[in-house]
Amino acid sequence: MTTYAVTGVTGKFGGAAMGYLAQLVPAANIVGLARNTEKAAALVPAGVTVRSGDYTKPDELAQSLAGVDRLLLVSSLPSRFMPRSQQHQNVIDAAQQAGVSYIAYTSFPHADTTTALLAKDHQYTEKAITAAGLAHSFLRNNWYLENEMAFLQARAAGQPFVYSAGTGTVGWALEREYAEAAARVLAEAAGDARTVYEFSGPARTYADLAAAIPGEFPVEEVSDAEFTKRLVAGGMDPRLAQFQTATQTMIRNGILAPTTTDLADVLGRPVTPLTEAVKEVLARD
Repeated sequence: MTTYAVTGVTGKFGGAAMGYLAQLVPAANIVGLARNTEKAAALVPAGVTVRSGDYTKPDELAQSLAGVDRLLLVSSLPSRFMPRSQQHQNVIDAAQQAGVSYIAYTSFPHADTTTALLAKDHQYTEKAITAAGLAHSFLRNNWYLENEMAFLQARAAGQPFVYSAGTGTVGWALEREYAEAAARVLAEAAGDARTVYEFSGPARTYADLAAAIPGEFPVEEVSDAEFTKRLVAGGMDPRLAQFQTATQTMIRNGILAPTTTDLADVLGRPVTPLTEAVKEVLARD
């Protein structure tokens, strides 16, 4: 009997992956890991075992991973209390100690070659998993459409659609689709999963995204400086505005350009068309 585990099951990605995994393998064979086990117990499918999964507590993690064969490590959020790279290292060390035989890790697009600063922790984690000698799959997820939530809501309300990414392409897909693909890879029979998946939707530009949003609004391509200025003028924190602008630059430079059909292939169907995906995201408001 194979035992599966998913980290971060109280989060959006981990929770969605857990739900899909329970449709693919018996719930009794699944362990859900979370810092807040009480919250997790109320969220996971019936039959799933909940254990403590705090990335900052390696000894506790090793106990929680006892008996687990296949682990989905959902990347954590950066923390001022412990570097994300160390959090991930703790999980990897615990997995080794517990005898976990396989890890699927949610990584960054083209992590082995990208120069994006956002990829630094993911590059570290991929190397750490490889160095640990664990069988693995790196799930290099492109951009979640939900990352554009604030912009989608504003444009749907008729405000100008402003971007500086030019004709750079992105592989937008819904977070739930990436989560389902992760669950499907985890549920693969031992030895059947590939070591790298470059998950993304079809290549789309911001002009394509604007066309997929319902309603009438002006569309403006501007410089990075003007983009930042507009965000700050609209009330966004300057540091967040700089981050959003850096993302536009990253996209313009082709760092998120899709290169495979891996996501659709693993799902066994095309990803949700952009127009429908936008409607789904907006409906959550």
